[in-house]
Amino acid sequence: MNLLPGKSYSLTVVKKVDFGIYLAQTKDAEASERVLLPAKQVPGGTRTGDILEVFLYLDSGDRLIATTRTPYIRLGEVARLRVSQINKTGAFLDWGLEKDLFMPYAEQTYTIHEGDEVLAAMYTDKSGRLCATMNVYPCLKTGSPYIIGDEVQGRAYEDSERFGIFVAVDDIYQGLVPRRECYGDISLGQDIKARVIQVREDGKLDLSVRRKAYEQIGDDADKILEIIRSYDGAMPFTDKASPEVIKLHTGMSKNEFKRAVGHLLKERLIVKTETALILAERHMQTD
Repeated sequence: MNLLPGKSYSLTVVKKVDFGIYLAQTKDAEASERVLLPAKQVPGGTRTGDILEVFLYLDSGDRLIATTRTPYIRLGEVARLRVSQINKTGAFLDWGLEKDLFMPYAEQTYTIHEGDEVLAAMYTDKSGRLCATMNVYPCLKTGSPYIIGDEVQGRAYEDSERFGIFVAVDDIYQGLVPRRECYGDISLGQDIKARVIQVREDGKLDLSVRRKAYEQIGDDADKILEIIRSYDGAMPFTDKASPEVIKLHTGMSKNEFKRAVGHLLKERLIVKTETALILAERHMQTD
């Protein structure tokens, strides 16, 4: 089995030299591929024949090299990494080793800045070098323990006009806020709380950032009051407006809007005419 960068191995010390030790998968140094562990990484008292847990990556000369340090991410994994530098070729991420992990601009799903914490996966490019990508979808898992109605947390990492906002639930599982559920402002890179509304046959999760109707109605009613006030106390449309108009001005579906308007009418906070929703206090002043 060939040794690959980006993975951890248990390797045997087969030779000691002034600048470090050579490790291999078997004690037969001639029959097994060898990799160098630099002297500054060698634990004190290490002897030939000992077995060490090491991580393999490529040095500045693209040579396979070992380290006893534990990286924050391995090949095929997903992790949150800090952006340490950005230049004209891409971004460099701190992954716990001396040499930062490179992420090309083509692998960035939204604009990032130095100091940001990004959700990233590791892959090997065409040259065999380890790189990072913000397209974490292929590395996320299905078959989460969650069921319909559960509240979950995750990071929004990609926006698809067709499908919606992709979310990495617990940074592990595949989740999606369908376009019909994309209310309010969901920024990429944002940590969100959501509710599971469907568990698909393949184990992927459909999410909603809105609570159940009876829990959400109070917040929706407050939002409508704010919008009416922004119209100087009279909103120029009612719950008879088209779903498109309602969504554009309130971010709500027509059913959600109607429920909230009904709540406000019941509480006598607003008055409805044929063409407008009016604050009750303003309506009284004009009578």
